[in-house]
Amino acid sequence: MTISIQSNIPAFRFIRCKAVALAAAASVLLAACGGGGGGGGDTAASSNASRSGGASSVSVPATDIPASDTGTSKITTSPSSASSAVGAPATNPAVAENTVPASGASSPVVSAPDPASGAGNATTPPPLSARPFYGVNGHNNEGGAYDLSSPALQLSQLQDLGAKLYRNEVYSQGTANKLAGIAQLMAAGGVTVYPVMLMGIDTFNSETEGYNAGFALGQQTATSRRYPYYEVTNEMEAEILVGNVDGVYPQQFDLVKFRILRGVIRGMIAGIKSVDTSGKIIMGGGTWLHYGFQQMLAAGMEPDGSVGHPVVDWDITAWHWYSEQGDITNACGGTGCHNVLAALNALGKPIWINEFGVRPNYGTDQQIAAYLVGNRMMAQFVALASTYDIESIQSYELYDDPVGGEGAFGLLKNDGVTQKPAYAAYKSFVATNPM
Repeated sequence: MTISIQSNIPAFRFIRCKAVALAAAASVLLAACGGGGGGGGDTAASSNASRSGGASSVSVPATDIPASDTGTSKITTSPSSASSAVGAPATNPAVAENTVPASGASSPVVSAPDPASGAGNATTPPPLSARPFYGVNGHNNEGGAYDLSSPALQLSQLQDLGAKLYRNEVYSQGTANKLAGIAQLMAAGGVTVYPVMLMGIDTFNSETEGYNAGFALGQQTATSRRYPYYEVTNEMEAEILVGNVDGVYPQQFDLVKFRILRGVIRGMIAGIKSVDTSGKIIMGGGTWLHYGFQQMLAAGMEPDGSVGHPVVDWDITAWHWYSEQGDITNACGGTGCHNVLAALNALGKPIWINEFGVRPNYGTDQQIAAYLVGNRMMAQFVALASTYDIESIQSYELYDDPVGGEGAFGLLKNDGVTQKPAYAAYKSFVATNPM
């Protein structure tokens, strides 16, 4: 669905993708696009998208998506102007790779505009004493309840919930500056904000173009503030699938689009590292069974099966999981049933489930709250954390969408103050399950 969001930035079209669960004998496509980020922007860019102890145990119905609604995980897409906001290196990405020497000499440094007043001015946040486990998604660059509620109010709500991480989107210098200011305020209150950088691929004709645009946005984001974590893209692997496929095999991805997306990701990482060499890189949240994409990046492989291509390295693998997807350790599509956590763990990086949520059409607010903390979501993730190196889980999202948006995913209503049953359930779970 495409909606218009009013904010202090020019009016862009924000597109949020739906995760389609075709739970039948045929193959399954779950092109879920996450709450915190996404792919292309306006018409010129691509659309993007259980432990039982102490928690409610909720059985998952065989199908929980009515025919009239495929179920969605939401994303915000970025305006296509991100590629031209700042001059980026014109080097061939196959040569540039992701390496930035200490001097930065071999990777052209892009001059970013000075951050707006209060934007954080590239302040380096203090080191974290421990990795925060529980978090929440927000949309402070989208308006709605996030404009109605001040950052100070959001901070107090996150503190009350026990959430220590707050994931928000950026897609331009202006949005990066805005989030940097919010991040500085929240850091003083014990909540770590980190950006998910959004960029589509439809306007790019080559991997080099994607790399250059990604470099610019990565540098803009790191210039606005030194974050402990940076997430590069959001669920974009769903945009390069070839038809209604699971995404577990290389040949299930489009070769040309794969190369462009690889360029964007590598460029973002290089842009960040040209400014901040210490921030951890989060590989943009994937979803459903699409981990074949991450496997190719890590192996230097392409969809045609060839190897020896640029290898992408990162620090944390992010994944998204929603109620209609069922058991993350036994997710069944057209290629059979798969343990997604085991596949992700095999990549050798810690896992963040940095979007999890219950579809608004799942049931009553009370049923949604019970599922959220139950044995297919928070309880399961906590129970399996040590087995699969799950370092963080982050609920989608703090506030419901405004009227005309994509639904009531929030822990609070879209007035920014009214708590839903999911709020109390999340808060109680966090308090009784310290990590």
